[in-house]
Amino acid sequence: MANEKTCKAAQEKKDVVAKIEKFGKEYPIIGILNMEGLPASTLLRVKKQLKGKVELVMTRKTLLQRGLSNLKLNGGDEVINRLKGMPALMFTRENPFALYRIIKRSKQPAAAKPGQIAPKDLMIQKGPTPFTPGPVISEFAALGVKAGVEGGKVAVKEDKIVVKEGEVIKPNVASMLARLGVEPMEIGLDLACVYEKGTIFDKKILDVDEKQFMANLIGAASSGLNLAVEIGYTNKDTITLLLTKAVRNARGVGIEANILAPEILGDVLAKAERIATQIKNQTNN
Repeated sequence: MANEKTCKAAQEKKDVVAKIEKFGKEYPIIGILNMEGLPASTLLRVKKQLKGKVELVMTRKTLLQRGLSNLKLNGGDEVINRLKGMPALMFTRENPFALYRIIKRSKQPAAAKPGQIAPKDLMIQKGPTPFTPGPVISEFAALGVKAGVEGGKVAVKEDKIVVKEGEVIKPNVASMLARLGVEPMEIGLDLACVYEKGTIFDKKILDVDEKQFMANLIGAASSGLNLAVEIGYTNKDTITLLLTKAVRNARGVGIEANILAPEILGDVLAKAERIATQIKNQTNN
């Protein structure tokens, strides 16, 4: 019986590794996930949102490592090194940036727990609090937060970062943030990085601010168009602007040189009239 169980377990491990190899050959993109601290209910919800878009493989870290190693990926060692916490693999054909956006939107805010790693600088902001005067002022002081009494309530005097990005969240900090209603954490899939054709996209690269990206894109297009017009580069986007600029410059030269062409005759006469009026005024003075 023991041998039967051992053989069955060994076969299950082989099947998992084989699945990783199969998906790795079928799908061009591999995502490295960290499932640590992810509630089962949240996982179920996210899996429904991603249904039809990805294939998830959740198993022991050693089996994930073996499967990735067998794929002989270009830069595979770096991919394997990204397996942290409670890792899982995600296989997809989705664009990495679009995939990260889907996963990011699926996340929900949550209170910080002691021992968690701060995903960003955690700050207690200046302003009123719901607390009445008492020991809470000393609790704020222990966190390095300046607080006092205003209008019968405790108020924070100035913004204070209580945990820096990457640091462990201490119990007293987690407790205070929760009491203030601050939910700095996010519950959802943690996509650490994405591998595509030898390139590893870190989540900081994938996390694109769409509004800022569009603003940068529009700014770059505008600067490029201005440069093209300035150097006289002709294409379908600049031809109208270049012709308008040429006409404007030609009119300016014609008026300056007093050329009596039909297109600028009125401007030349208006210029002559202005000069005559100036001379008359100077003579009268």
